[in-house]
Amino acid sequence: MSTLIRPRLGASVVPDLTSNTGGIITPNPFWLASAPPTNSGGQIMRAFDAGWGGAVWKTLGTPIQNVSSRFGAVHYKGTRAIGFNNIELITDRPIETNLREIYEVKKRYPKHGVIVSLMVETREEWQDLIKRSIDAGADGLELNFGCPHGMCERGMGSAVGQEPSLNERITSWAVEYSTVPVLVKLTPNVDEIGPHGLAAQAGGAHGVSLINTIKSIIGVDIDLKVLQPRVGNMSTNGGYCGPAVKPIALHMIASLARDPQFKLPISGIGGVSNWRDAVEFILLGCSSVQVCTEVMLRGFRVVEDMIEGLTQYMRDNGYQNIDAMRGQAVPSYSEWGELNLNYETIAKIDPLKCIGCHNCVVACHDGAHQCIHPDPGGKTRVPIVDESECVGCNLCQIVCPVPDCISMVEVPNGMPPATWNEHVAEGAPLRAKKGVH
Repeated sequence: MSTLIRPRLGASVVPDLTSNTGGIITPNPFWLASAPPTNSGGQIMRAFDAGWGGAVWKTLGTPIQNVSSRFGAVHYKGTRAIGFNNIELITDRPIETNLREIYEVKKRYPKHGVIVSLMVETREEWQDLIKRSIDAGADGLELNFGCPHGMCERGMGSAVGQEPSLNERITSWAVEYSTVPVLVKLTPNVDEIGPHGLAAQAGGAHGVSLINTIKSIIGVDIDLKVLQPRVGNMSTNGGYCGPAVKPIALHMIASLARDPQFKLPISGIGGVSNWRDAVEFILLGCSSVQVCTEVMLRGFRVVEDMIEGLTQYMRDNGYQNIDAMRGQAVPSYSEWGELNLNYETIAKIDPLKCIGCHNCVVACHDGAHQCIHPDPGGKTRVPIVDESECVGCNLCQIVCPVPDCISMVEVPNGMPPATWNEHVAEGAPLRAKKGVH
């Protein structure tokens, strides 16, 4: 697949960050996801002042009572909260209070996107709350078909999102009653995301948002023998989010984006922590990205770096607007059987950058293909790569603590491209295997 090289935009050219997600237009693609940071009008107004382009209001429905201990996190080797878990439900504030604040926010920030998340049970309840939300000033609606705890036990949230027929039916109700765009928030707690995105499309949705949180148990208090977060002497499964879920989100988003039957805009959610993450989501087809965990941990001002980084990336890569870059990486997503098995790389270690830690040696010997060795003469701490055995697995590059010290370099082997499918169907020749004894 050839890659189009775009000329850089001039230094005086400011890319247009305006986002259009199914008719919801915002000044930039950065939205707050429906979560604690969007629990009140005061929070959302402060977020808009910080630079956020849109916000999805914390889900409205029949007000509930939340538990007191609600959040948990995975900490790993000194890094706090690489994964985050919550057992909080929808808003516990009166619907009237939320609607009044929605009106106030929209009146003060007419150019920003206010999307109202909804979750109720009956058709009559959907009709009523949709009308009231639109009357309050909602620019769009997000149907919460993803919540994996608490609400699904009552037949809502992921209980709807896991059943395409229910998804399609309730979506059609919302579209019938709404005069603003309707997004369907999809659950990741399914085998394949395709049927669920297509169900939302069949119901008439104007777009989808994904992923919602992943059903999970964050941990166990090994002293008290109780799940976390602990509510007295018990707990429950919750929704997992944060940086650790980004690969799952990217996979599900790309699966929809490359499906020729799926035509809806996508608002991407799941582990967006910085501008690079946002670029990845947009390149895989998203018109907007939603952020929750990073804001909960760092505050609203993280959007400043996101806007600056995205703007510079667009300038450097010649993208004048979001639509120009949206989906550019989707064609590279292939089934394994269509990958070129004759493409070959090997590891190259830069002796000027190597610090002699031998992380690559240990990883290669114990976890890969035993092709990186200490210098046999003992004259240098720079390891030696046995290129005749290196399979180009990338593990050494992953464990190396020095940026750009180890490179994976393509090597010519004289073999024409060939896929596994071509090999099976046509007998296409494959290069000789390495690391097989």
